[in-house]
Amino acid sequence: MLKKAFTVLAGTMVAAAVCAAGAAQLRGNHPDSYTVRRGDTLWGISAKFLAKPWLWPEIWQANPQVRNPHLIYPGDVLNLSFINGPSLKLQPALHREGEAVPAIPLDALKTFLKDLRVMDSGAVSKAPYVVGVEEDQLRVTSGQNIYVRGLDSQPGQRWAIVRPEHVFRGFDDGAGGTSVFGNELYANAAMVRSPWQEDRGQGANPFRRGSDMGVEVKVIGTAETLRTGDPSTLLVLESTQEIRSGDRIMPVDDAPYDPYYYPHAPQNLPKDGRVIAFTDAMDAVGPHQVVALSVGSKDGVDNGATFAIWQPGENIHDDVASNSWSRGVGKRVTLPDEYIGHVMVFRTFDHVSYGLVMDGLRPVKMGDRLRLPE
Repeated sequence: MLKKAFTVLAGTMVAAAVCAAGAAQLRGNHPDSYTVRRGDTLWGISAKFLAKPWLWPEIWQANPQVRNPHLIYPGDVLNLSFINGPSLKLQPALHREGEAVPAIPLDALKTFLKDLRVMDSGAVSKAPYVVGVEEDQLRVTSGQNIYVRGLDSQPGQRWAIVRPEHVFRGFDDGAGGTSVFGNELYANAAMVRSPWQEDRGQGANPFRRGSDMGVEVKVIGTAETLRTGDPSTLLVLESTQEIRSGDRIMPVDDAPYDPYYYPHAPQNLPKDGRVIAFTDAMDAVGPHQVVALSVGSKDGVDNGATFAIWQPGENIHDDVASNSWSRGVGKRVTLPDEYIGHVMVFRTFDHVSYGLVMDGLRPVKMGDRLRLPE
C-alpha cells in the first residue's frame, strides 16, 4: 500500500503541495522553474519551492484530484505558474534516462538498511553461536565450514552470520529524566569497529548501567546447514569479514528494503526522544548524515516519521542580576531551546531508530531533543 501511494504521489508531489499550501507556503526565493538533476531528491526539490518541505505528503492527501502515476526523472522540468492559484506543472524530458528521483538519498543508507539490526539483548545472547571453525583455524571465510551450537535447523537451510557490535543503554541523566548512551562491545573491540560515536560524558556517572535499549548486530555473511546436531556443521557461502568463534547465527532477512518513504508527522511525541549517536563525526553532524534516536516502533514511531530537532538551552550564570563584577557567581538560568532542523526516520527497531538529518540551521549534537514538526 505504501509503495502504491508513493508511486501515485511522486510525479506531481511538488505540484500538489504548492496548490494546497498557497502562496504563503512558498519560499520567498523560490524559482519559477527547475530542471531535475541526477542526485536530486524529492525532499530537496520540495525545499526549493516550499518553506516546509516535510509537509508535501499531507498536502498531497488533501488534493484527491491529483492522479498522475508518473515519477520524476532527471531532465524533467518543473514550471511554477499562478493561473487560478499557484501550481507546478511537470514537463517530462523527451528521453528519460537513469532512475527516478528518490525521496531521500538511499545510497548513503544501504548499510543501515541491509547490514545492521538492533535487537533485544536477551535474544542476541540466546542466539545460536559459532563455537569453532574448520581445522581449528582462528577465522574462516567463504567456502569453509563453521560449527554452531544451539541451532535447530535442517540440511540446506540458510542462515545469516551476525556479529554484535554495539549496545545502547539508558542511565539517569541527573536532571530528572532518562538519557542514553551507546557503548561498543569491548570483548570484540580488537576486531570490530562500530560506526557510532556517542558522548559518554553526560551525567554524574555516565557509565552507570541502565536498562538495555538494544544491541546492534552487523550481518557479516551467510551460511548453509550441511549436517545437524550440536554442534551443527554449516558451510560459509559468503562473508564480508572473517568468521570467528562467538559470532551469532540468525534467520536470513530475504525481504528487500523498501526504497519508498512517506514523510509525515508522528502520531504522538514519544517521551524524552533524543539524538543518541551519529556516524562519520565526533562532535556534531549536518544534513544527509545518519543519527540514532532513542525512540522506536514500541514508542509508536514508524518509517517516514519526521521530527523537529531542538537543542537544549545552555544553563548559565546570571551575573547581571547578582550585581557583582565577578563572573560565574550569579544564580543559574536555563536559556530557551533552539530549533536545529528536521530528521526523518528510515528504519525502526523496538526502542531505537535510525534517522537521516534532512536539513538544519546548525549542527546536530548528542542529546538534542525531538519535537513534533511545526
